[in-house]
Amino acid sequence: MFRISPILRWILLISLFLLVTMSLARLFTWMVFAVPESGDSSVFPTFWLGFRYDFRIVALIGLLLFVFGNISALNPFKKERAKKAWTWILGVVFLLLIIFYIIDFLHFRYLNQRLNASALGFLQDAGISASMVWQTYPVIRLLLAVIFLTWLMVLSIRRTFKWSRVENYRPVKPYSWLLPVLLFLIWGIGIFGRIGQYPLRWSDAFNLGSDFKANIALNPVQSFFSSFSFRTSSYDIKTVRNSYSEMADWLGVDEKDSVKLNFRRDMQPDTIANWSGSSTPNIVLVICESFSGYKSSMWGSPLNTTPYFDQLCREGLFFDNCFTPTIATARGVWATITGVPDVELVKTASRNPMMVDQHTIINDFKDHTKFYFIGGSTSWANIRGILNNNISGLTIFEEDDYEVPRIDVWGISDKHLFLEADKVLQKEKHPFFAIIQTADNHRPYTIPEEDREALGIVDFPLDSLRKYGFESNEELNAFRYTDYCFKTFIEKAKKSAYFNNTLFVFIGDHGIAGNAGSLFPDSWTKNSLSSNHVPLLFYAPGKIPVKRVHDISSQVDVLPTIAGIANIPYRNTSLGRDLASMHFNGEGRLSRAFILDINNKNRGILYNQYYYSRSLQGGINSLEWADFSAKQTGSLPDKNWYEWWSKAYFETARYMLLNNKKTGVR
Repeated sequence: MFRISPILRWILLISLFLLVTMSLARLFTWMVFAVPESGDSSVFPTFWLGFRYDFRIVALIGLLLFVFGNISALNPFKKERAKKAWTWILGVVFLLLIIFYIIDFLHFRYLNQRLNASALGFLQDAGISASMVWQTYPVIRLLLAVIFLTWLMVLSIRRTFKWSRVENYRPVKPYSWLLPVLLFLIWGIGIFGRIGQYPLRWSDAFNLGSDFKANIALNPVQSFFSSFSFRTSSYDIKTVRNSYSEMADWLGVDEKDSVKLNFRRDMQPDTIANWSGSSTPNIVLVICESFSGYKSSMWGSPLNTTPYFDQLCREGLFFDNCFTPTIATARGVWATITGVPDVELVKTASRNPMMVDQHTIINDFKDHTKFYFIGGSTSWANIRGILNNNISGLTIFEEDDYEVPRIDVWGISDKHLFLEADKVLQKEKHPFFAIIQTADNHRPYTIPEEDREALGIVDFPLDSLRKYGFESNEELNAFRYTDYCFKTFIEKAKKSAYFNNTLFVFIGDHGIAGNAGSLFPDSWTKNSLSSNHVPLLFYAPGKIPVKRVHDISSQVDVLPTIAGIANIPYRNTSLGRDLASMHFNGEGRLSRAFILDINNKNRGILYNQYYYSRSLQGGINSLEWADFSAKQTGSLPDKNWYEWWSKAYFETARYMLLNNKKTGVR
């Protein structure tokens, strides 16, 4: 039998302490965010894979401690200075890990995704981000928790020195080399992640069968730094050219050119609307913050969060199967205005100076006065740049332009935003195209005191909230407040002269991932489709058909459809199509929607009741039933079609981001 040296005892204790702490953090995250899942409910594979990810980090730290700790001058059991230095060094390391894990937890709570490099985009709007964090989270208590936990960690480090010391230690030869060699072997396997040809990758987590299990398994440190490989803006020109002919046919390009890659279509719309006897219609496009379909009343949520909007949908042309290409507000605004999915993998396209020049169909509304109303500031994510640079003659109204006070970091309340917009629109003598961007359905979920009584604050048990997609009553009431604001606006607009000649359009900027429950197929929760599914409503009583349409639709289709309904000739260079024309011409069954899961790095496509998804790393793919209106019948279709088109959409969108420049706007 041989004795273990003090330095190895110390390293093993530190490693064990880290492993236990990381595992407890994972268990805590799972307990807080777990949702009921059908199918395999075993959690062992998730936690075992998570242990392997954690051990990779621990093994790297252990190896570094062994290499440097065995240098005589740096050995904490030989030099008192070295002991103090290691206490400070490890204290800083543990402090960074604590901060990392807390930010990761809050990021997961916010987006249901592990922390990744795309979060660095928030630093480019640091002031707004900091204000949102301050107003949403108990920052002081979190800082105190960081200090307290760091103190505990430092105390634990000091204890490990005491527990590791061996008086009069003398190695037993010839076995003294055996344990270090064994540890080197274990550390090496731990850092590589497996015994095999290829190392353990973050993408392996998505073999677990659901996004939630994958995110629970991931170590936030590895997840964050692994995602840095997706920072570059580029496209595969070979794929773009090889798919051009089919893509151009689908989009309706008449003058096909595979050399110049022409996607231009000059459209003469065949409107479904009855605008006879009236002037050119006004447009009011409302981009609705975090308007998740599964949380609303239109799909039968027992919490009945949006009864007024549900009523509007019964009186308008409602597309109930609409998806955003990606998530995040800046990406949603981009896709809506340009018709091109923001497939930038870390930064948003609006923050990329090479992409700020974009064509938009809004400029084809030549006789319209253009307005953009937002309760806060368009400096967020450089939205002001994409608006002013590309929409001719646009007037932007921001928080400082209103006579009502700010209520939080996002500016004035949505109710006041709508009422202030209505004041401007009532005075306008020309046809107008107005965009209103809401924000209150967003942390910190502020509801003004003046509206709380009229809204009627409700309080549900936590289990009911979780069952139907909400994490708190604050979130639920903010969602209900959005509906209240819609009602306030439409009822006020009905009394205005412009109402009877206006097309109102409502589209969610994105959804929120969560438990889609029994109202949707299991694949929605498993693949986070709930984070992309949003309502799309065209509302013009007496002017357009009243119908609930189940055709698959996308955020990129919004402007072509608006132009078609408004009977405005337009130039389309995007991936969007006129949904109304397709549906009423019998082509709605051909519609499709491209989705890029930015956080999990998956690209996918919805078509013909199925959702196909493929990892950008590792090639893991799946094809699953995704139609909430019908039961699955028959066998699965050929994956190859879905793979070809999802790749074609992805690379074409990447190409368009850099090659969809406006012409002749100014």
